[in-house]
Amino acid sequence: MTNPTVVLVHGAFADATGWIGVIAELRSSGIPVIAPSNPLRGLTSDAAYLASFLAQVEGPAVLVGHAYGGALITVAGAADNVVGLVYVAAYVPHEGESLGQLQGGFPASPLTGSLKEWTYPLLDGDCAVEVTIEETAFPSVFAADVPEDVAGVLAAAQRPLATAAFTETASTAAWRTKPSWALVAGADRAISPEVQRFGAARAGAVVVELPDASHAVVLSEPARVADLIKDAVRATGGHSSALRPR
Repeated sequence: MTNPTVVLVHGAFADATGWIGVIAELRSSGIPVIAPSNPLRGLTSDAAYLASFLAQVEGPAVLVGHAYGGALITVAGAADNVVGLVYVAAYVPHEGESLGQLQGGFPASPLTGSLKEWTYPLLDGDCAVEVTIEETAFPSVFAADVPEDVAGVLAAAQRPLATAAFTETASTAAWRTKPSWALVAGADRAISPEVQRFGAARAGAVVVELPDASHAVVLSEPARVADLIKDAVRATGGHSSALRPR
């Protein structure tokens, strides 16, 4: 039996290199894996980009989304070749729901008061707003269980997220028809654990919780993250029988 390809989708304020430990763990088990760059320009366009990428992946795929990447796999995961979804410290929106609406049902996390606004030009001459995390707040908000020197580099190299990502709504919810797994980071100060648990429960996901993990769990606990992904790979096996109507 051929393993499905694991497609790792990073979230905001990070890039695909954050998956380095997870990639090593999966490859050591013979699982094909790829981690495309996420444009971070908004849910609609980013999901379309991911869907286009998936259309060029040969065979079945298991989608893994960290943080904001969870919203993207929720939409792009409707692709025919996607056989499973894995959410890692992630948003899990419903169809027609924005991330702002999902987060709005819960107390704000420390991330909310730690964002710095920037602007960037649009093709029509207007400007749009994007955000990063204040460098001094980044270690405690994003990477509390990562070595301080590494957290400092991450803070300097973070990629901004367009604020459109918070207001655009999910056009579909792939977890309604695809099996899902979720890792909840219990000490997350960016996306509160309550938001993660709510989304995972609503999706009927198989849930693993790491009580002391920060938002940067893909870096601090790559073996634990990879173990959950391996569970999804074993369960789906790349077969369409993994699909489930809901």
